[in-house]
Amino acid sequence: MAADARALLARWIVPVQPENEVLEEHALVVEGERIVDLLPGSAVASRYPGIECEDLGDVALMPGFVNAHTHSAMALMRGLADDLPLMRWLEDHIWPTEQRWVGPEFVRAGTELAVVEMLAGGTTCFNDNYFFPDVTAATASRAGMRAVVGMPVISLPTAWAETEDEYFSRGLQVHQDLLTDPLVSTAFAPHAPYTVSDSAFARMAELAEEMDVPIHLHLLEAKGEVEGSREQHGKHPIDRLAALGVLGPRLLAVHMTQLTEADMDRVARAGVHVIHCPASNLKLASGICPVAALDQRGVNIAIGTDGAASNNTLDMFAEMRLAALLAKGASGDPEAIPAARALSMATLNGARALSLDERIGSLEIGKFADLVAVRLDAAHTLPVHHVISQLVYACSRSQVSQVWVGGRVVYEAGATTYLDGDKVAIRAREWGRRLRRTNSQSE
Repeated sequence: MAADARALLARWIVPVQPENEVLEEHALVVEGERIVDLLPGSAVASRYPGIECEDLGDVALMPGFVNAHTHSAMALMRGLADDLPLMRWLEDHIWPTEQRWVGPEFVRAGTELAVVEMLAGGTTCFNDNYFFPDVTAATASRAGMRAVVGMPVISLPTAWAETEDEYFSRGLQVHQDLLTDPLVSTAFAPHAPYTVSDSAFARMAELAEEMDVPIHLHLLEAKGEVEGSREQHGKHPIDRLAALGVLGPRLLAVHMTQLTEADMDRVARAGVHVIHCPASNLKLASGICPVAALDQRGVNIAIGTDGAASNNTLDMFAEMRLAALLAKGASGDPEAIPAARALSMATLNGARALSLDERIGSLEIGKFADLVAVRLDAAHTLPVHHVISQLVYACSRSQVSQVWVGGRVVYEAGATTYLDGDKVAIRAREWGRRLRRTNSQSE
C-alpha cells in the first residue's frame, strides 16, 4: 500500500449505507483520498501488516454531513433581523443590507465564518446559493472543504450582475474556472419563481442538461406563492416550471412547505429532490414541509440549514434532530422518519441530490474519505444503547472531535486546519460593527 495509508479504528462505525447498520470495533482503511477497506479492527494487522493505525477511541465514525442548502456568507447577518415574516425580513432588512454591503470582501469574510462553523459541526460539504460564487469557491477550497456553489440568477440588479445575460455569463465563467477543482463544483441557483423570468428558467434548463449540473431553487416556501404565481403567470409554480423544462431530477426544490397531495405525487413522479430546512421554515413561520408523506412516496429528501440569517445556526446535528421530530409531530406518526432515515437525509441523500453520491455521503469502499468522529462519552449521550439514535436525538456538535475531507484532517482539537479561526472571528466582529452601525442609522 501507499505510504500514506492508515487504518482508523473506532468503537463504532456508522456507514449509512446500508441504512441503520452499525459496526462495532471496526476499522476504516484510508489510502490517499479514498476509503479502501472496512473491516474488523482485529483483522487489520494480518491484512495490512505494518500499516499506520490510529485508535480514535470511544467515537462513532460516520460520513460528513452534507448541508444541502445554505447561504454561507449570510453568517455575517446572523441575528440582524429576527422574528419577522419572510417578505418583511427580505424586503425591509436583508435585501437593503445586501445592496449596501455585499461584495467580494463581505462574501469572503462571511463564508470563512460559515466554513469554520460548519467544519466544527461535522459538515464536510455544503450547497451554497449566494452572490460572488467565485469567492465562495476559493474560500471552500482554501479550507479543504467540499462545496457546490450556485450560479445566481435573479431578475433584479445586484452587486454580482445587472442583467439576465450578465448573470448567465458570469456564472458560466465560474463553472468553467472550476472544472478541474477537486473539491468545488457548480449548480444553477435561480432565487425563486417570483424573482426569475420564464426566459431565464428555460435557458438554464437547457444549459443544466448540457453541463450536467443541478438547479437549486427556493420553491413553495411560504403562503401566497401559489396565488402570486397564478396572478403573475396564470399558472401554479409547479405547472410553470414543468412547462419551462425545469421540473425533473435536476431540480433541488428547497423548502416546499405549500404542497398538496397532488403536488407531492407530481414531485415524486418527476424525480425532484426536496431540500428540507425545518428551523428556518419554523422561525419565519413559512410552513412545514410534509416530509413523512414525501418520504412515503419515495422522494429523495435532504436537509439544509438555510443561511444563518434565518436559522440562526449552521448546525446539522440540530437540523437533523428537528427534521426527525417535526416529521413525527406533523404527521401524527411516531414511526415517521426514524433516526436512521434522518441520518441518511443529512448525509447520503444530500450527496444524492447533488449528484455526488458515487463519491461521498456514506462510508463505502472507493468513496472519498469525508469523515466525522463523534465522541459518545459525554454524560448526555450515555449509556449508548443505540448509536444512531444517540447521534440523531442526543448528540450536539460540540462532540465532534475530528473531521476529514478527502482523507485530510480539516478540523481537530477545536480548530480548523487551513483557516485561522481567531483571524476569521476578528474579521466577523469588524463586519458586525459595520452592519449594526448602518442598521441603526436607517431606523
